[in-house]
Amino acid sequence: MIRACPSCGQKNRISAAHLASQTRCGKCKTPIGPIAEPVEANVELFEEVRRQAPVPVLVDFWAAWCGPCRAAAPEVARVAASMAGKAIVLKVDTDRYPELAGQYGVQGIPNFLVLKGGLIVHQHAGVVGHDTMVGWLSGVSSPRI
Repeated sequence: MIRACPSCGQKNRISAAHLASQTRCGKCKTPIGPIAEPVEANVELFEEVRRQAPVPVLVDFWAAWCGPCRAAAPEVARVAASMAGKAIVLKVDTDRYPELAGQYGVQGIPNFLVLKGGLIVHQHAGVVGHDTMVGWLSGVSSPRI
C-alpha cells in the first residue's frame, strides 16, 4: 500500500505486515504512524492484508447505493481510528469486487468480517455500532477452523 509522508509528502510503499506498525519515511525519516482510517481494498490488497496482517482485520463489505452502508461508514471510520495499531480496517465495494463478496458468502450488505491469521473469526450482516465492532476485534484470540 502507498502512504504519503505527513512531513515531506514522499510516497512510501508499506507492506500489509507493517500497516499496524509505526514506520519511517524513506526520504526524510519522519515517523508514519499505524493506519488509522479504513482502507479501500481491491482484490490484490485484500489478499495481501489477509495473508500478512499481524493484527485482526475488520472487513466492511459495502456499496455506494446502500443506505445502511452509508449509515455504518462513520462507525467503521471510528473503529479504524480507535483501533489504529491494534487492527486494520478494510472496505470492499461489492459492486466493484463481487468475487470477494461471493468468496465470503456475502448476500446482504453491510456485511462485516473479522479475520485473524487469514481465517474468519466472526461474520455479521447488518449495521452495528462502533462499540460492537471494537468488541469483535478485541475478542479475537485465535482463528476459527
